Amino acid sequence: LTHAHDASWSQSRQPFRIYGNSWYVGTQGLSAILVASPQGHVLIDGTLEENAAQIEANIRALGFRLRDIKLILNSHAHSDHAGAIAQLAHDSGATVAASVAGAKELRSGGDDPDDPQYGMATRYPAVSQVKVVADGETERVGQIAIVAHYTPGHTPGSTSWTWRSCEKANCLTLAYVDSLTALGRDGFRYSDDAARVASFRQSFATVAALPCDILITPHPDASGFMQKIAARDRSRSPAPLIDAGACRAYAAAARPRFEERLVTERQDAHATGK
Repeated sequence: LTHAHDASWSQSRQPFRIYGNSWYVGTQGLSAILVASPQGHVLIDGTLEENAAQIEANIRALGFRLRDIKLILNSHAHSDHAGAIAQLAHDSGATVAASVAGAKELRSGGDDPDDPQYGMATRYPAVSQVKVVADGETERVGQIAIVAHYTPGHTPGSTSWTWRSCEKANCLTLAYVDSLTALGRDGFRYSDDAARVASFRQSFATVAALPCDILITPHPDASGFMQKIAARDRSRSPAPLIDAGACRAYAAAARPRFEERLVTERQDAHATGK
């Protein structure tokens, strides 16, 4: 989703608590998550370049200081999730961290020939300094511990993140799961690269197996997140948000769509003789 911006991607949204020390500071249509601690905060995703001031205002509206953000993480390095990261890192002084391939794409401002959407994806300000996080590695700020799970496919660097948040003695695992949608420029075929197909299939298994009490996605509508928040607010209970099977269901819905795409690609290749 690159050429046409959905209006909701820049539509302002009152920031709110998700659970415990985890807060939603994004727009109506693009997620940005703040995990807060007395020793400093972690921000996951930045949304569009033009939304930077809005994200910063949301963080301040909750009573947090930008300079207390110590770490900025990214799901995948497309403009709708990474566009504002350079500005947010500059204004907060935070370290930016991403997967090996994600760091490469962030440093190029979205100009990565390995990306299926290369040439159609919107460019954005490059992030000059990016720390590489290994698959399965835990990033820590104070008592916050966020685990990186490589889930390549949508982009080579796609990464999902899990962490624990507590309300009194009730601790839950939040899973920020990257897109599992196969999108590519005209003429791009996942099926041309067996290793890419295998890694995408592995990503479905990885997501299905994640610890996952609350599922959040970079596009909140991909997981019905705002509807769950509305139900939570109506019921005044976290119950509508909590679903230990949500990551399994998310992966199960995406897997057949990818397999259908592979079939279509092979049919097209056969028909064109390529």
